[in-house]
Amino acid sequence: MEFRTVVDVEKPGFEIEPCEEMLFVGSCFADKIGARFTDEKFRTIVNPYGVMYNPASILHTISKFSILNSKFSIIKTAFLTLGTNHVYILKETNEIVDNCEKRPQSLFVEKELTVDECADYLKQSIDLLRQLNPDVRIVITVSPIRYRKYGYHGSQLSKATLLLAVDKVIKMFNVKCLMFNVNYFPAYEIINDELRDYRFYAEDMLHPSAQAVEYIWQRFSEVYLSDAAKTFIKEWQPIKAALNHKPFNPDSQEYHTFMDKTMLKVAELQKKYPNFAL
Repeated sequence: MEFRTVVDVEKPGFEIEPCEEMLFVGSCFADKIGARFTDEKFRTIVNPYGVMYNPASILHTISKFSILNSKFSIIKTAFLTLGTNHVYILKETNEIVDNCEKRPQSLFVEKELTVDECADYLKQSIDLLRQLNPDVRIVITVSPIRYRKYGYHGSQLSKATLLLAVDKVIKMFNVKCLMFNVNYFPAYEIINDELRDYRFYAEDMLHPSAQAVEYIWQRFSEVYLSDAAKTFIKEWQPIKAALNHKPFNPDSQEYHTFMDKTMLKVAELQKKYPNFAL
């Protein structure tokens, strides 16, 4: 008998290689997944201007970062995570702000973006990424984290709006480009349909637990990572453990010998994978 539902993860038309250059922009879920890739020594940029929850703020980050960073064009895979369709507009300028900076609520108007508005901001983000690198691959996710302040029904409506917008954009690009370089990864569905148990949540009962994030990483890496990337991670694991080891006596000869051997292994890994760097 099968006692759980397993969410299918569609294989994309590309694979992520060892130590690949990646960009993560979006909600705090993007922070967690980006940190996991960073830990495995991919060359990551994670929310350079802080966590961004809505499609408009994600576009603002990509626009700003592309202007200020000349290396932006080397990004091979961009990971965009949408948290909400709610935005805050500063009354004085009538512009969407990315951070209210603890200013009085009376200065802002809260608005819910429509499906079409969310899709348009996403499309602009993808267009800008492709202007900088025509071969960039895009992975879009919807954060599984619910927003209690909207009410749980309101939170579901917000997620539904994002899911419809993402579906619209992916269909638009994949038909237009005749290639699967814009993908949806079902993190939202994995948490809510596959891991539907409170043991997979943190103490606030809203955020995924470390175990849940690790499971999502496993599901993602199974499908999106190349064989070379999977092999690299296996080779990196014992070295990472050695580097993270906390010695009882860091000044002992035994520990110095241990570290010398570890650094030799690091040098061997650097020869095999030129993009690898501590």
